[in-house]
Amino acid sequence: MLTKLKSLLSLTGPQVDYLRPLKTNDIPKVLTIERQMYSYPWSEGIFKDCLKIGYSNWAFIKDGQFVGYVILSVAVGEAHILNICLDPAYQGKGLGRQFLKEVLIIAKKKNANSVFLEVRPSNTAAVQLYKTAGFKKIGKRKNYYPTADGKEDALVLSLDLTSDSA
Repeated sequence: MLTKLKSLLSLTGPQVDYLRPLKTNDIPKVLTIERQMYSYPWSEGIFKDCLKIGYSNWAFIKDGQFVGYVILSVAVGEAHILNICLDPAYQGKGLGRQFLKEVLIIAKKKNANSVFLEVRPSNTAAVQLYKTAGFKKIGKRKNYYPTADGKEDALVLSLDLTSDSA
């Protein structure tokens, strides 16, 4: 197992009360968080499609409250974090790190050898979280995200779940 992953998994701090599969009746809560966090949020239809397709969709529950979600695609040894979001009221408390840890555990249980994601360079808190977890930049997608002024590139990050070199 990765040294960085071991380090991440041994972190102490806020604990997730539990993760549970995301359900259709969670979509209004998902959309509320999504719209608070993003100027260009995913639509209700996209989230419904993710549930229908059978991605690994999880709700983060803390102190009995729905506080975040992740949409994770896992196939052929690779996991792709398509969307991960935490309610802004719960940010800055170490929960993002805890949720990411849980997502990586899920990816490993589903036999993923690596995890990929895209992130806005302007989302500096998320970029730092991923770097701290051991993710490495492997590329850039030009003009990937819409902005008020046009488009923003996406950083493509990867975490190797199989070797100590990451």
